Amino acid sequence: MSDTLRGLFAMVLACTIWGLSSLLYKQLADVPPLEVLAHRTLWSLVFFAVILTPQGRLAEIRQCLARPRFALATAAAALAISANWFGFIYSVQMGHAMEASLGYYIFPLVAVLLGLFVFGDRLRPAQWVAVGIAAAAVLVLTFGLGVTPKMSLFLALTFGLYGVFKRRNTASPMASVGAEVALLAPIAALWLAGVHEYGWSDLTGRSGGYFGTDVTLSLLLILSGPLTGLPLMLFSYATQRLTLPTVGLIQYLNPTLQFLCATFVFGEPFTHWHAIAFPMIWTALAIYSLDSWRTARRRRVPVDKFDLA
Repeated sequence: MSDTLRGLFAMVLACTIWGLSSLLYKQLADVPPLEVLAHRTLWSLVFFAVILTPQGRLAEIRQCLARPRFALATAAAALAISANWFGFIYSVQMGHAMEASLGYYIFPLVAVLLGLFVFGDRLRPAQWVAVGIAAAAVLVLTFGLGVTPKMSLFLALTFGLYGVFKRRNTASPMASVGAEVALLAPIAALWLAGVHEYGWSDLTGRSGGYFGTDVTLSLLLILSGPLTGLPLMLFSYATQRLTLPTVGLIQYLNPTLQFLCATFVFGEPFTHWHAIAFPMIWTALAIYSLDSWRTARRRRVPVDKFDLA
């Protein structure tokens, strides 16, 4: 099997795990989302430690935290991805998985706007068209459903900001995410201690402390760690062997699987307003992806010249 085929397989597998992860978090619907997030953080740290220690790469994590500028960027990225993880878990548990999938569809277009305002990147005409169509789709949902898709915008924005902060960190994806969860781990441990010892509850108002009291839930909480780390490893492997446009196109498998789970597994309503808005989003993404593909081919820029979130 060629390197390209292995890269394709790794990328498809990573996006499949991401896209089907809502099935796991739906099974954890009884566990308050902040408690799930805390476990996801701690077990991710365990996973990264198990993977990086035999490779002698723990020093890379320390390097992310050694210099103040990198440490600040790592801390900001940790807060952004933690907020994103929480938003996704909360959406799935509260019956808004379709709204979450919309957020990850919108994310590439939000990233383009962040590049414009934060880094001064120029938008090509096709990108302006794609962003305009996506904005119109959000307005359609807002008008039709009578409510702004706040969680979709929240997920797209937090993931976009995560990419902004990651762009300032030159460490490998595994090491940088390991550093992020290392920073978040003490907060996660403190929260779990409060949940188990003092009955703390999050914004849902539900009491928790499920770990160790239910075998199935405990195993699912542990599993959230590898399901966070494994697709990142696969993604990192794939980006070293595929062109950026190919990576970008395959990434849409993630929100597509989320959308299918929300509609056919969770039974969330798909209104005629969704039937208007989602094709608009898909059209915007098609325009954006085709423009990116053509631009990359003209420039013949290798993947390693790009900053990947």
